[in-house]
Amino acid sequence: MISWRKAARGPVVTYGAIGLCCLVFALGPLSGLNPSYGTDDMLLAAQSAYFERWGVIPSELLSGTPAALVTPLTALFVHGNWLHLLGNMLFLYVFGVMTEERMGRIQFILFSVGCGYLALLTYALAHAGSDETLVGASGTISAVLGAFLFLFPSARVTSLFPFLLFLPLRFPAWIVLIFWFVLQWLAARSADPGPGVAYLAHVAGFCAGFLYTWGRYRRTDRVKTSASATQGESQP
Repeated sequence: MISWRKAARGPVVTYGAIGLCCLVFALGPLSGLNPSYGTDDMLLAAQSAYFERWGVIPSELLSGTPAALVTPLTALFVHGNWLHLLGNMLFLYVFGVMTEERMGRIQFILFSVGCGYLALLTYALAHAGSDETLVGASGTISAVLGAFLFLFPSARVTSLFPFLLFLPLRFPAWIVLIFWFVLQWLAARSADPGPGVAYLAHVAGFCAGFLYTWGRYRRTDRVKTSASATQGESQP
């Protein structure tokens, strides 16, 4: 038998968030697993209504109504398709485990929710007139990447890149994460407010995560470790 205290150890917040996101997606109209939403036009209508109810609409968020102000929290658990979900959960698993263990559960929860909210709010402020719906945990996961960069800059990250024939190569985290951030920054500068990837939310989340961690841990020793992590090219 396993005692409760022993079973409770580990990154339960990270695992719980992954499980909750997967459950929300499976029960929603985007997964195709819930027949109650119907098919064809009925399903498309259900998907549209689902996004409008739980996602962030910048023009409505900035109106300041109580219902709209809650949407940056609900949007964190909603994903647009299987690829969106699986890519985000992969990044959360790879970088969230060590970050949670370093911060502690309560702080990690507050950090994740706060930075995720800020990332979506930043995007909304930059596209104040947009009626496009924004969903996904990308802002939160980008914040986790920023925190990981400060806390574990020397951790070895195994990455797969198509232009290198998907060969698994190991680099220090600071190289991989700074490279990732530069790509997001460049994409955000050329992106329009229409449908697509909200690169600005990635940039805002990453900066928020790094700055928070720098402010919180700059007077303590960062973890210099050879711990490994693995990531692919999928964008959070």
